[in-house]
Amino acid sequence: MLEDFSHFGATILLAVGALLPIVDPLGGAPIYMAMTAGMTPAERNATAKTVAINSFLLLLASALAGAYVLDLFGLSIPAVQVAGGSVICAVAWSLLNQPNAPPSVSREETPGNELVEHRLRAFYPLTMPLTVGPGSISVALTLGANPPRGLRPLLLTAGSHAIGFAIVALVVYLCYRYSGRILKTLGPIGTGIVERLSAFILLCIGVQIIWNGVHALIASAFPSIAA
Repeated sequence: MLEDFSHFGATILLAVGALLPIVDPLGGAPIYMAMTAGMTPAERNATAKTVAINSFLLLLASALAGAYVLDLFGLSIPAVQVAGGSVICAVAWSLLNQPNAPPSVSREETPGNELVEHRLRAFYPLTMPLTVGPGSISVALTLGANPPRGLRPLLLTAGSHAIGFAIVALVVYLCYRYSGRILKTLGPIGTGIVERLSAFILLCIGVQIIWNGVHALIASAFPSIAA
């Protein structure tokens, strides 16, 4: 029993420690503020909750079934990195070139249409790939790879992963939920600077993810060249 408890706690810490630096919700708070600039505070808070829930479900699905899905479609993790990194670069580029003034929100739409639009935006691009990107999915896939044999060890591992992912999602919610307070002390000029710097860093991350995927693809196709 003590050994199972120790393994349970160690697996939770491993999931949180491996994912939290990659997800980086504190660093993503300025990006979240920029992407939700046209929302009211209530809508932004609700969207933060939705993004946290989506992040938890996406990480859990990646750990439990991600490898099987990739095998089903004949996809590799490097291919996911190249595609996901390209999307991140596109989003970061649009953020770098957007005007300083927040976009105006059209109130001619019906509340139902606005709700659908916010939910869609909460998944793409706020959840994937800005919060849970190719790097996070790759880590979740790695955590879920080679599950232990036996029902009890399997349930313990899956449960510990779920708790670890829930902790990461909670941190995402708190950082996004209070992103306005985090940036309020900076003022309009400081917020604009932080948003531009964060967008540039996000662009660099996207380029790095693409390169990691391209390098892995080259290494698998031409081992002698990669060596």
